[in-house]
Amino acid sequence: MKKPLLIFVFLVMSAIGFSQETEIKYDENLAKSLHADEYGMKKYVFCLLKSGSNTTASKEETKKLFEGHMENIGKLAKEGKLAVAGPFMKNDRNYRGIYIFNVETIEEAKALVATDPAIKANLLEAELTPWYCTAALQEIPKMHDKIAKKKM
Repeated sequence: MKKPLLIFVFLVMSAIGFSQETEIKYDENLAKSLHADEYGMKKYVFCLLKSGSNTTASKEETKKLFEGHMENIGKLAKEGKLAVAGPFMKNDRNYRGIYIFNVETIEEAKALVATDPAIKANLLEAELTPWYCTAALQEIPKMHDKIAKKKM
């Protein structure tokens, strides 16, 4: 008699659990402010940075160009045009880093790439492709500021 009762209780509890709706946490104002579509996604442009063709730049020139590269990253991030940027670890593919531009078109991204001194000097080469991802990605720079003790 105990076994059928246990099975009945299990089935009732399972039915109650499955019948409950999960809480929807949709924030319409946030979604609109991030230009999210109905899936919470939006268009970006993914940029793969590779080693460029300039192999003759002096160490001093390279250092200066990469300082400008870092300043440009900060500027674009402040303007909201750059959602994510970062270097790759050492690899055998000449991949140097990525940018994820908070723009919808390759043309817009090309204009942003043209502001990078290391790319202009051909120390880096940019490969651009459209990308579809969560609209929340553009909130990363704000979160990063809260967890970084030092600026790069």
